Amino acid sequence: MILITRPRYVLLFLALLSLTSISPSSSSKVEDISNGTRWAVLIAGSRGYDNYRHQADVCHAYQILKKGGLKDENIIVFMYDDIAFNPKNPRPGVIINKPGGNDVYQGVPKDYTGKDINTHNFYAVLLGNISGLTGGRGKVLNSGPNDHVFIYYADHGSPGMVGMPIAGDYVYAKDLIDVLKKKHDAKGYKSMVFYMEACESGSLFEGILPNNISIYATTAANSKESSWGFYCPGDFPSPPPGYDVCLGDLYSISWLEDCDKHDLRKETLAKQYEVVRRRTANGYLDSSHVMQFGNKRQSEDFIFTYMGTNPENDNYTYFKYTASPATSRPRVVSQRNADLLHLRYKFDNAPDGSDVKLEAHKQLIDEISRRKKVDHNIKQIGKLLFGYDKSSEVMKNVRTPGEPLVDDWDCFKMLVKTYEKHCGFLSSYGRKHTRAIANMCNTGVTPEQMAAACVQTCHMKSPLS
Repeated sequence: MILITRPRYVLLFLALLSLTSISPSSSSKVEDISNGTRWAVLIAGSRGYDNYRHQADVCHAYQILKKGGLKDENIIVFMYDDIAFNPKNPRPGVIINKPGGNDVYQGVPKDYTGKDINTHNFYAVLLGNISGLTGGRGKVLNSGPNDHVFIYYADHGSPGMVGMPIAGDYVYAKDLIDVLKKKHDAKGYKSMVFYMEACESGSLFEGILPNNISIYATTAANSKESSWGFYCPGDFPSPPPGYDVCLGDLYSISWLEDCDKHDLRKETLAKQYEVVRRRTANGYLDSSHVMQFGNKRQSEDFIFTYMGTNPENDNYTYFKYTASPATSRPRVVSQRNADLLHLRYKFDNAPDGSDVKLEAHKQLIDEISRRKKVDHNIKQIGKLLFGYDKSSEVMKNVRTPGEPLVDDWDCFKMLVKTYEKHCGFLSSYGRKHTRAIANMCNTGVTPEQMAAACVQTCHMKSPLS
């Protein structure tokens, strides 16, 4: 009897030994965490009910981190906070990130809200510079050389920049990278992960994020394409009745819903990148290319290193994501057109002859008119600077992958400011033209030449004025 059973025990022992022999990397990550702290900075850079999805994404991210074991003192949240109790919200005090989803607003810290969400405070927070703050609750990223930092930014983007709630305030790619370099030089973290949800978000890192400062970044799109709203009205899957906005963004809900299900001690950043890449690129009528930048070796880190993990997911079995059949492909909405969808849906569903319908119609027509005007302005400025024949070629030029958007970032910032001084602030739609402005710098256009072209274009009456 002993001779029969002993081999079974031996085999069981060897099997257990083989399992432990393949997991030292997992245990080493846990040991690393024990010597440091997880920190997170979450920012929704927009405002307005039509941008519901950005704050919903950020609130959802907070819930994941909280369930993962991060303390509120180590999670810093930027959100305008004009959604939950907005009169248009069908569920006052509640924010959801998917149809039938749970409230993700409850418990979210209000560290920086309203006008306190600005580039100045964002950079001060990243650098741990309390004295540099101009509002908010004074919470900053006091991370040290043993700590792991996660940053998530959801907003409207454009080539070379992402927005802030206040018009004219932008996070420029070069400025952001310079701040991150300063944080690295100050030994302000051991490793950092940056997730960016925005149109043309790849341009924030492409060609300018070094691979030797222990930062791994992924973006919702490459440097020349839109990112996409998800769970939008009139599409499938659609928000519950009463909602006329998109509830989330495709890239964001892909990583958020992945985190909701999995034991993050067993899932690497690389695996999540692949899941998000496949879900964002496949199975939809429109899509974007999720990108990765910086130190790609960090993608082998476990997500647990940065976000912790929900104990309820300990026994979850990982299933590989597969695209939906072509016959049931969900639809997505370009971030830049989500506001138009909101207005159109509001107009279509308002009672005929009602004040609500008349107002929605006016808002829709006004927005379309503003879009036509900025398109006209940029096109006309290009003609004045480069001539009728060459304008389109120069303005639409896209650089070789791996190159930064622009060589002279100070020129880029100056030309954007020059345009806005003479022609008005660029909306989330209008900022799609920042590649054309970057190309002006790349061809040697000076601020004085830009100012002259803007004055001639925007201070003269036109059919679109």
